[in-house]
Amino acid sequence: MRSIWNGAISFGLVSIPIKLVNATENHSVSFRQIHLADGGRIRYRKVCEIDEQEVTAADIGKAYEDADGSMIPITDEDLSSLPLPTAKTIEIVAFVPAASIDPLQMDAAYYLSANGVPAAKPYTLLREALKRSQKVAVAKYALRGRERLGMLRVVDDVIAMHGLLWPDEIRSPEGVAPQAEVTVRDVELDLADALMATLGEVDMESLHDDYREAVEELIAAKADGRTLEPAEADASGGKVIDLIAALENSVRAAKEARGEEPETAGESADAPVAEVTSLTGRKKSGGTGAKKKATASTKKTAAKKSTPSRAPVKKTAARSTAKSSAKTTAKKTTAKSDTKPTTKKAAPRKRASA
Repeated sequence: MRSIWNGAISFGLVSIPIKLVNATENHSVSFRQIHLADGGRIRYRKVCEIDEQEVTAADIGKAYEDADGSMIPITDEDLSSLPLPTAKTIEIVAFVPAASIDPLQMDAAYYLSANGVPAAKPYTLLREALKRSQKVAVAKYALRGRERLGMLRVVDDVIAMHGLLWPDEIRSPEGVAPQAEVTVRDVELDLADALMATLGEVDMESLHDDYREAVEELIAAKADGRTLEPAEADASGGKVIDLIAALENSVRAAKEARGEEPETAGESADAPVAEVTSLTGRKKSGGTGAKKKATASTKKTAAKKSTPSRAPVKKTAARSTAKSSAKTTAKKTTAKSDTKPTTKKAAPRKRASA
């Protein structure tokens, strides 16, 4: 791999000559700008504003633009003569636990390669010291016209350096968190834990850029004169209406993707499906029940009718007894009244006959 910077690691009084190599590479598909009318490529030419002449890279230098718009030329010799110990040196300033480095500070990554045979021994010494201490080294270095902060750690048998942003370059997250008060229930946390446990770990080597592969396939199809069918839109987006249901479905989908049985909240995919009764069946079953209810109500009505019918019989008997006694009394009274007049009328008759 081609080195982009040569210098040395300053480890106390020990100096380790090293070469800086890019540890990462960009695999994204790049596009060119074209003229839509004829497909011609659009190029940017570097033109001087004073004489309006195009200039080459050899004729281009650096300058600082002052507040009034004037240019102050700065040469590479000026920058290399700066009184900085980190101009060509990676100066280690401390050894700290890796957890003390905020991941937000992480920037570009580089490999540090020992430059020459004499550098192999001190390079190995620093590498093994980092391994045994289980710490990382914080260092300062200068690259591309500015001083930077770096973190040295061991990757396999190589010392790697991550460029770090300065602490004052990290923005505060003020106003980013939700402002509304939200209460998370224990059941929701349990489902979130279950989802995390189901997803588990992943082999980082198995991850790849699906978007880049799709773009490459599109370019190949365009070159062959083919047309790709548009992919179906994912309908899972949008607002989450039921968080519990969404978590349960996520756990089920994750288990299915891992080849496990999608059991959620005591339910499994193999559980018997409940039968759904049709409306016609409900009417029939309702009619049978109605007949039973009608029979029961008929019996109750008959019982009600038979029970009160006895009471009127008693009342009727009492009434008839009362009437008969009243008639008997009336007859007796009539008989008495009839006896008296008969006696009175008999005497005159006797007198008439005499």
